Amino acid sequence: MALTTRLMLRQGQSLVMTPQLLQAIKLLQLSNIELATFVEAELERNPLLERAEEEGGRETEAAEPDWSEQAGEGAPDGPSEAWNVEAFSADHSALARDLGAETGNAFDADRTQATVERAELPDGLGLSAQAWTGTPGGDSETANVEAYVAADLTLAEHLAAQLSVAVDDAVARMIGRSLIDHIDESGYLTADVTEIADRLGVASERVEAVLKVVQAFDPVGVGARHLAECLEIQLREKDRFDPAMAALIGHLDLLAKRDYAALRRLCGVDDEDLADMVKEVRRLNPKPGNAFGAAPIQPVVPDIYVRPGSDRSWHVELNSDVLPRLLVNQSYYAKISVKKTADEDKSFISNCLQTANWLTKSLEQRARTILKVATEIVRHQDAFLAQGVAHLRPLTLKTVADAIGMHESTVSRVTSNKYMATPRGLFELKYFFTVSIAASEGGEAHSAEAVRFQIKQMIDQESPNAILSDDAIVLKLKAVNIDIARRTVAKYRESLRIPSSVERRREKQVMTRG
Repeated sequence: MALTTRLMLRQGQSLVMTPQLLQAIKLLQLSNIELATFVEAELERNPLLERAEEEGGRETEAAEPDWSEQAGEGAPDGPSEAWNVEAFSADHSALARDLGAETGNAFDADRTQATVERAELPDGLGLSAQAWTGTPGGDSETANVEAYVAADLTLAEHLAAQLSVAVDDAVARMIGRSLIDHIDESGYLTADVTEIADRLGVASERVEAVLKVVQAFDPVGVGARHLAECLEIQLREKDRFDPAMAALIGHLDLLAKRDYAALRRLCGVDDEDLADMVKEVRRLNPKPGNAFGAAPIQPVVPDIYVRPGSDRSWHVELNSDVLPRLLVNQSYYAKISVKKTADEDKSFISNCLQTANWLTKSLEQRARTILKVATEIVRHQDAFLAQGVAHLRPLTLKTVADAIGMHESTVSRVTSNKYMATPRGLFELKYFFTVSIAASEGGEAHSAEAVRFQIKQMIDQESPNAILSDDAIVLKLKAVNIDIARRTVAKYRESLRIPSSVERRREKQVMTRG
């Protein structure tokens, strides 16, 4: 049978992910910090996008929805489901339902006019508005405060400054600079002394001598090649490195296992002296370089606030401070479009208008979707908000997705990198989703997080003479109608970084004697 080529026409349906839909999916899973960065880039790229804020000394009015909802009164009635954002998944029907294809004026509903208030300067500071917003003498350019802030001092710079004072010889300085270049952020030397000596063409003894000089620098313990040497340097600085302490530092593996009986024999000390030595070691810094050039800690800003209502319900609202407020400059578009311009310019401005309209609608739908998911979470976890983590209920993404009429992958993206501020503290939305653990005598299942909390409470309350084994914890949990296996208790205990019963017994006995 001969093979032939033929031209055939087939008709079918397929799901096409347009750039706009991909952008909407991306927006849904971004954190508020990542979203702010993305919006800033779009503001610079698109001339039709403007921030909804005051201009020229007057207030600009921007339409702003009321991002609040009573958890006890049902989910918010958002816009048409045609704008529900969904990621690409195997379930094409669910994806098409959540993404939709219509681009009508569904977002024009339920809008309320809100005025962006002009920020007032703090009272009692004795500073004029000019001092806060501009340069002296009425200069219109805003002062760059960052230019006057000192940059963070890195560990390498700190060590290099000490090297220039401590060493006069040019060769020793070259060796010292090479050693400093191989010290990591934690303060440890990552290269072998022999390798450095071969590369520089000097004797290993010369490199060792310079390394001793570097190890005398601040912070104490820097330049060590391993943890034991780091601790030894710090103990020598405190004049506490005696033979007993040397034996303890030489057997850190036994200290990690809390094998205090073996340590007592090796160090030749009694229980009281060993307890003092262990406390001394724990006060040392295992990573002396972390204090220099560390990345600034970015505070977590909540996306949702949950407050108790007057009728024992929970009031859920979005944090308006992290919601970007954007406007589409229609007047500028109209002014440009009537002018006789090249086809490329008209195409560019039309694309900018389409992108701006889609972005503003996507941002609004993102906010509404987050609010719907958060409201449903609060509805399920009202006992946790009222009584604490012991009353956290089992919850899955599918449960929330079915309740609000979305696909569970949409809920998964909404709960990523989003935080909720509650009377119980600040929690990531994913914290409220836990697997269920069956009750031993029937009844409502228990949340894994609640069981983990009870295990921690039991261990915290145990006495040195009655240490609970994993089997004992299983029996105590079954007494309160929680059916759990011993291996699950061990897994939860290890996730809490709680040592075994043998190690806890050794540690508490030594601490009690000390």
